Amino acid sequence: MRYLLILICAALVSACATSSETRELKLGHSLAVSHPVHTGMVFMAERLEEISGGKMKMTIYPSGQLGNERETLELLQIGSLAMTKVSAAVLENFAPNFRVLGLPYIFESEEHMYRVLDGEIGEELLGQGEQYRFRGLCYYDAGSRSFYTKDRPVYTPEDLKGLKIRVMKSNTAVNMVNQLGGSPTPISFGELYTALQQGVVDGAENNPPSFYSSRHYEVCKYYTLDEHTSVPDVLLVSMVWWNRLSEQEQKWLKQAATESVSYQRVVWAESVKESLAAVKAAGVEIIIPEKEDFSSVVNPIYEAYKDDVEKFELIMRVRALADEK
Repeated sequence: MRYLLILICAALVSACATSSETRELKLGHSLAVSHPVHTGMVFMAERLEEISGGKMKMTIYPSGQLGNERETLELLQIGSLAMTKVSAAVLENFAPNFRVLGLPYIFESEEHMYRVLDGEIGEELLGQGEQYRFRGLCYYDAGSRSFYTKDRPVYTPEDLKGLKIRVMKSNTAVNMVNQLGGSPTPISFGELYTALQQGVVDGAENNPPSFYSSRHYEVCKYYTLDEHTSVPDVLLVSMVWWNRLSEQEQKWLKQAATESVSYQRVVWAESVKESLAAVKAAGVEIIIPEKEDFSSVVNPIYEAYKDDVEKFELIMRVRALADEK
């Protein structure tokens, strides 16, 4: 019933006011309005209206008003919603090559990640969703994900043994936590605070702004900055809606999205610093572990990809960009 209500709501939203003078697009996502990725999307909406001279408008529905990431993605596929933002980890269930972006320690640095996302590989991946009735417009920085726990700190992978760790509904995330010795437990992000409180899980993993904005620091007092993955967020548009746009409208939308990327990265960097300072002030112990202890344990995950020629070649292409200047 909940999904049916979301579907009806989204369909009504999508049908709202589109006149011959103004093209209105609806964007739904699950983040709070304080989140830096939401801030980037607000900037995009403002720029779209500016560069189109008011001929295009975007209305944003945050905080899961139109459903969680998987639900909004499915609404895109049927054309009931024009746009959404999802993690690349969620996309791997639709467009499998996105799985590579979620592999642990695939990026050696922030610069390496930007080189991949802003280049040929990133552009190729954005287009791979078209056969699934959506296409990517850009990537938003979602930082590096690290473990946070309730009752005991994590200094090495050994400390994860026996702990139930919430992960996204991603096979890659599940495999990673398994490899590190934890017990991966997929749970919706919106249900995670309660799950932590009630002991359904012993911890989770996410970036600093999400750890702070979700208020999970109120329950989890240990934050281990192992930075195991740097999974970007992906801004998507429904192919149903994309094909309705004129060539000029498509250019305006793509330009607004591209311009919002640079702005969002600056906001993100500031938010990471502020979030870490805030959770530390709230009594969270910030732990800086030896990353090599974690990265060496997950190496077998890469070995498993040698039989998948397409993905293994993609992994090699990503790694080849690590030292490129």
